[in-house]
Amino acid sequence: MKVAVTGAAGFIGSHTCEALVARGHDVIGIDSFDGTLYPAEVKRANAAELGSLDRFEMADADICDGDAMHRIIGDSAIDVVCHLAALAGVRPSLADPPRYVETNLGGTTRVLEAMRRAGHQRLVFASSSSVYGARGQGEDLSAIAAFREDDPCLHPASPYAATKRAGELLCSTYCDRFGIGVSSLRFFTVFGPRQRPEMAIHTFVRAISRGEPLTLFGDGTTRRDYTYIDDIVAGTVAAIERIEPSAYTIYNLGGTRTTSLAELVDIIERVTKKTTAIDRQPDQPGDVPITFADITNSRRDLDYEPTTSVQAGIEAFWAWYRAHTNDDR
Repeated sequence: MKVAVTGAAGFIGSHTCEALVARGHDVIGIDSFDGTLYPAEVKRANAAELGSLDRFEMADADICDGDAMHRIIGDSAIDVVCHLAALAGVRPSLADPPRYVETNLGGTTRVLEAMRRAGHQRLVFASSSSVYGARGQGEDLSAIAAFREDDPCLHPASPYAATKRAGELLCSTYCDRFGIGVSSLRFFTVFGPRQRPEMAIHTFVRAISRGEPLTLFGDGTTRRDYTYIDDIVAGTVAAIERIEPSAYTIYNLGGTRTTSLAELVDIIERVTKKTTAIDRQPDQPGDVPITFADITNSRRDLDYEPTTSVQAGIEAFWAWYRAHTNDDR
């Protein structure tokens, strides 16, 4: 197939493009190399690695540019659009909600419109576990049931989460009215090589490797369903290869087990063979107590089965980190 991938130079996008090419697909990547959350040079380095691949080409374009989306996605040879591009980050979205709405909803609308006008009928949309909101607030987190896709998700805890839930609903409307088949993938706390530098595991590893105090928000009991990048990519590629026109489905892609913040720090210290001082700060607005994926549907339809433990994933990230920085030298 020929697949258009938005956000191709990002963390998940670059890995997805590599996997698609390895499976024999032609890929056109789309990225604006925005430097809002982290330096654009990180994305350009990812793009440089992708540039060496056969069957891959990169377009420098913004998903909010309707003309560019019509020009690139309007290519009649494109079989599937994998829409990964978004302005990410729960905490930053609290500071600038309008920009998140403009980028995440406006950009998604322009991608969908380009598909509608070109007659393309298959879209994989990157959503987020954050749409489930602050489930588990004040409860025993060890007793929380895994999150299911049939949860109505009526109370997102941040503007970022709200734009992702709204994006799902927008995609559903384009499916109902225009026959665009959509697989909406709710990613659960993805980590691994090339992880964005402002994300928790990257931040923690950087601080520990440099002997700097580690800032932790809350008492360390919050839990996340950490999911290794290779597992996420396997589920994403399966969705790309199996999606059908006129069908709308939501899939959780997670690791199916939770790890507390305190446990995560312990794992990182064991892997790096370093310890660090902890600078404890109050809980951050927009953070949720727990994320936990029920993958019954993705296991059934996508043959999705996560295989990488948090420990093994941290070991892989640590090896990548040491190879790409001057820390721990």
